[in-house]
Amino acid sequence: MMDKGKEKATADFLFEIGCEEIPAGMLPGAMKELKVILEKYLSAHNLTQGVPVEVYGAPRRLAASCAGIRVKQPDETKDVQGPPKSVAYDAAGRPTRAAESFAQKMNLPVDELVTVSTPKGEYLSAKQVILGRPAREILEEILPRTVAEIPWTRSMYWTGATGLRFIRPIRWVVALLDGKPLRFTLGDAVVGNSSSGHRFLGKAKIPVTGAKDYVQKLRANFVLARPEDRRQKIEGELRRLAGSKSLRIHEDAHLMDLVTYLNEYPTAILGGFDPSYLELPEEILITVMRDHQKYFALERKDGTLAPNFLAVINLDKDKAGLIRAGHERVLRARFADARFFWETDQKCRLADYLPKLGAVTYQEKLGSYGEKVERIRELARWLSEQWFASGIAHASVGAADRAAELSKCDLVTEMVREFTELQGIVGGLYAKSQGEPEEVAWAVYDHYKPSGLDDSIPRNIAGQAVALADKFDSLVGCFAVGLIPSGSSDPFALRRAAIGIVKILVETKLPVSLSMVIARSARTLAHGPRKIGVSPAVEKQVLEFLLDRARFVLRETGGLAYDEINAALVAGSDDLVDAIRRMEAVRAIRKTKNFEPLAVSFKRIRKILEKAGPESGWKLSSVRSDLFAEEAERELHALASAAMKEVEQQKRAGKYREALQEIAKLRPAVDRFFDEVMVNADEEQIRKNRLTLLSGLLSEFSTIADFSEIVTAE
Repeated sequence: MMDKGKEKATADFLFEIGCEEIPAGMLPGAMKELKVILEKYLSAHNLTQGVPVEVYGAPRRLAASCAGIRVKQPDETKDVQGPPKSVAYDAAGRPTRAAESFAQKMNLPVDELVTVSTPKGEYLSAKQVILGRPAREILEEILPRTVAEIPWTRSMYWTGATGLRFIRPIRWVVALLDGKPLRFTLGDAVVGNSSSGHRFLGKAKIPVTGAKDYVQKLRANFVLARPEDRRQKIEGELRRLAGSKSLRIHEDAHLMDLVTYLNEYPTAILGGFDPSYLELPEEILITVMRDHQKYFALERKDGTLAPNFLAVINLDKDKAGLIRAGHERVLRARFADARFFWETDQKCRLADYLPKLGAVTYQEKLGSYGEKVERIRELARWLSEQWFASGIAHASVGAADRAAELSKCDLVTEMVREFTELQGIVGGLYAKSQGEPEEVAWAVYDHYKPSGLDDSIPRNIAGQAVALADKFDSLVGCFAVGLIPSGSSDPFALRRAAIGIVKILVETKLPVSLSMVIARSARTLAHGPRKIGVSPAVEKQVLEFLLDRARFVLRETGGLAYDEINAALVAGSDDLVDAIRRMEAVRAIRKTKNFEPLAVSFKRIRKILEKAGPESGWKLSSVRSDLFAEEAERELHALASAAMKEVEQQKRAGKYREALQEIAKLRPAVDRFFDEVMVNADEEQIRKNRLTLLSGLLSEFSTIADFSEIVTAE
């Protein structure tokens, strides 16, 4: 127990910003940022001892607490250096004005100053005690700063143009240390000790004293402050209701996140709809339920959709089923619209919509979607021709061309105008229902895939050709007209397009020369109606952009280390599939006894050559054996020449692991060379010959992987 009269060392801290409803998609990020920023400030002011900050988030609040805030900063003692001893004392050892001034500044008698030895000589020194500040003072300074630093994709001000900006108007603020309110304002809200319950079910003012009190009192007023508590409640109720009908939930992680952050006190309800709507494709029904109504679809045991849905409401119960009836009525109207659009759109062929794409702008400088379709067709045909010529017999030029022609037609249908999330999918469904070949229909359906790392790629080679053509056209076209992603700005989703390209190539292992596809795409732009030129510099930019995304994808999904990826890409990056095989070979042998020591030697070789300056100043046309002065260099040259032939054979056979093992066998000869040979010999010709030998080693044996990129414990 703490002695009476002795101050508490730590205290409970609670901070809550109450506001109008924060968009559900922004809450998780805001909670994370609040935690990071607040912990940064608390740590910088030495107010915590590793005690974490807990954050809370619900539509009308963003909050944080910490159980171990120091009530006062610890005092800090530091040594302050004064004048040199030679200046501080005269010849008789008496203190001078300099010593007296330093003592006065430190609020000490002169005889309490000490002398310390430094590299520059002896100096006077004194210990200074910096008294810690009360936590209350510091918190009153840093909390407004913390709120101002939370980044939002957009924010607003409501107290004047020079006032605080936040995602929504702030209505109340709670900031308590040891149960007592701090003193500051946020916007026009003054800090107090009263939170607010559920907008309709709870009390408008709820006095709180700390984190435990806060969570409990909010729960009693129909607010679950912790998102994990809301998610647990939702999941339990959804399972119970689905089980009551012997149905299962159509899994949707994104929707689960959304409803968790949309509601303060979520409650699930079960509804139904007319089974006749099940005649519509399930993709349309699920999209209407999920994206427009935030409902979970339900499935029978055989995987088919059931005429039921689950909704999550921000109330504790549905009295008399009135809310359920309202949701059913709204969904019935949405499904009726979808049925009308389906029937109306089917009155003409999908290809008949193609002329309308000429009036739909893709991008001002790049023209209409009609022009984009023609570029996609040309590139998809070319890719299919390349694959067929390389022995991929099922690569159909005709299927890829037809799928590319139809790929964007659904953009001008009534269905996609109303449900934009269904673009591509609707085109594929219409193509299938209108008798297009299945290969073409699935290619249209899938051609926007993959939309991210977790998404699947197009299921057939025609879809893969169209998807690659579409994404390459977007990348090269946007880069050509200066629409290069920067920071968080990426209006044409070029990063996603690049990741999609990489994912398709990695998973299909289709032979594709990145530089050739980029050049071909550039050609379609140059020969198109707008004659858009793409310089070699821009083509190189696109390639580097793609390779940056490739590094990201391979680190995230391929289990490869960044130095293994870099080593292979530096050696050759045009064919990603080939590069990945080389990366895997590096990973397979990097722990063998010779590999990493040889990597250290290759780093050394690179540094020697860089110091030697431009090649024109030292490189001979070939290594001359008559200039060898040491047995070690003669041996290295002979062994390297023999290894080179073996490595070339292994490379041609695609046996990269065996080729790397052959290179690694050179390690003893390389070690001996550096032990016994002085590269920078006095004799100019001998020096040039040795540099040429090392240059040849580096270039010839870095075509599979650049050893010098491997991180070693040298």
